Amino acid sequence: MRQFTADDYAARLERGAAHAREAGLDGLLVAPGPDLSYFIDYLPVATTERITLLVIPADGPPSMVVPILEHDSAEAALGARAVSLVDWSDGTDEYVPTAKLLSPDGRYGMSDSTWAMHLLGLQEKLPRARFTAMSKALPMLRAVKGDDEIERLAAAGAAADATFEQIIHVRFAGRTENDVAADLAALLREHGHSQVDFTVVGSGPNGANPHHEAGDRTIVDGDMVVLDFGGLKDGYGSDTTRTVHVGEPTPEERQVFEIVRQAQQEAFEAVAVGVPCQEIDRVARRVITDAGYGDRFIHRVGHGIGLTTHEPPYMVEGEEHPIEAGMCFSIEPGIYLPERFGVRIEDIVVATADGGRRLNDTSRELQLVE
Repeated sequence: MRQFTADDYAARLERGAAHAREAGLDGLLVAPGPDLSYFIDYLPVATTERITLLVIPADGPPSMVVPILEHDSAEAALGARAVSLVDWSDGTDEYVPTAKLLSPDGRYGMSDSTWAMHLLGLQEKLPRARFTAMSKALPMLRAVKGDDEIERLAAAGAAADATFEQIIHVRFAGRTENDVAADLAALLREHGHSQVDFTVVGSGPNGANPHHEAGDRTIVDGDMVVLDFGGLKDGYGSDTTRTVHVGEPTPEERQVFEIVRQAQQEAFEAVAVGVPCQEIDRVARRVITDAGYGDRFIHRVGHGIGLTTHEPPYMVEGEEHPIEAGMCFSIEPGIYLPERFGVRIEDIVVATADGGRRLNDTSRELQLVE
């Protein structure tokens, strides 16, 4: 897999500046977190209360403000990247160096991971400046992925698929949700994940909670079990959900499962460049509503994925931004029947000129486990 180069990061910095100009911003302020990784592939050795901030002007060269004790590590990480370093020392006013790089009357997009104390500190130094969340001002900045990013997302998806193919051969009945969650985590790491972010195992009535944390409930024969798991592989995310059944399901359970499967399929088929993001939610919701379960589909149908598991674009009512080639997002409708069971099916999909391409390929039919 090709490594990202200095030229790749230079193009991202130029992209950030261009997006800032288009949004009427004077620049972007990027704190340690996924946005900083995206722009320059740098994270401090330890994220502390000391301010580290990449300044990307709408016009002009970028700079990064760093504590002097991290100057050498930042310089080594940046390598040939065209980003100048501005130091500050303990015992001095840490906000002065950043303020000097900004316009007193400017408007800036600030990454969501910025500590509130740093935003407030800059506001004190620049009372006439305005700051807005980057995710609000530039929601699509990281939404369109390059080919190298899609390759990484596809590899992460394949690793999650391999995990599912193995987990369905593990015994469920008589074991706790925590036991199965531990198996999922171990398999994700076995298949190359450096970080496991979540292993949802919602058995029986727990499956009716979309964000149920695996617990000490013992899985029994007759349970529907929602498995939602993922993490990071080569810096990019995986996220897939499959619902399995312990033993033979009832006719009602099969019917509910089939409604969700149909909703997921029709939403996938609706993916096309130029279609508003909200339309994908509408298509899946229409299938579930027409089947009489509209009030039991209680979340959006999808979210973007990349360096983080949840990021724009969001497939949700009200998001009118058109789908663009290279956008990667989940399609995950569900039905949740309180105190009984839940069903969810989730794939990561990348939009292409020819429609949608799934990055998860395991069976979407109801799998029976022991």
